[in-house]
Amino acid sequence: MTDDTSTRPQGLPAPPPLGATALPPGTFAGRAVLVTGGGSGLGKAIAAEFARAGADLVIVGRTAGRLTEAREELAAVAGTRVVTRVCDIREPERIGTVFDACEAEFGARPDVLVNCAAANFPVPAEDLSPNGWRAVVDVTLTGTWFMTREFARRHLAAGTPGSVVNVGASYAWTGGPGYAHSAAAKAGVKNLTETLAVEWGPYGIQVNGLVPGLMPHGDMVADIRANLDRTPGALDLRQPALRVGLPRELGWAATFLASPYARFVSGHTLVVDGANWQRRALVNEPVVPVRSQLGRGPFGAAADQG
Repeated sequence: MTDDTSTRPQGLPAPPPLGATALPPGTFAGRAVLVTGGGSGLGKAIAAEFARAGADLVIVGRTAGRLTEAREELAAVAGTRVVTRVCDIREPERIGTVFDACEAEFGARPDVLVNCAAANFPVPAEDLSPNGWRAVVDVTLTGTWFMTREFARRHLAAGTPGSVVNVGASYAWTGGPGYAHSAAAKAGVKNLTETLAVEWGPYGIQVNGLVPGLMPHGDMVADIRANLDRTPGALDLRQPALRVGLPRELGWAATFLASPYARFVSGHTLVVDGANWQRRALVNEPVVPVRSQLGRGPFGAAADQG
């Protein structure tokens, strides 16, 4: 019997090539976009799509070397102007200087804020230390709040509209075994998005969420990468789309949410994951404890509690 490839499921088609734009050229011309976590990974991919649409950029991160590399790469995308600032967004007293730098360089406050900065690492909940909890929640939730608060206060004082895009995670809805700290923080980000959209809508500030699916990239941290490396079989075949996502697909979604074409979209969280988070099996798979999935032995009070 021959294998008829025409009858095989094909999955979702590939997206347009890198460099294509989802919006009319110049959609963000004359506007500044501030991206936290924009020095690498998905944050940098989002920033690149805003650059292709004509935006000037302010890129915020904690590592100067990465920011320098990102500035050179992003400036070459479309000849856009790029300002970088090293900032720990957990420190509210430093955040004002980021916005001041944007106003000094571009003559105006940023029109768009993309909160992409986050912290995360896989860990069984019983092994999660107080410092580990604080590190993830303080960056992912509290840092997002500090940045958003400063953005809104400046627009409210000036009487100008603005747009916030908060990068979330699907386990804000479902819970995330192995990621209790991150799942709780992302649930907070989702709720914050919905609350602020209502509260600030009368003043012209829209607030939306954006959730990426599996979009492997070269800047993934080692423990997340190790999780994927432990996954048997092809990652593509574990997605309903029969392929993983590409970072530019998240960037296109972000530019739409912040564009003039989405002015009536606020308080919404857009999931860009090829329906993966909604997948359910007809028959439940055997439960494998998180400790086993992470290759850890039995919990021992002396060795594991912290």
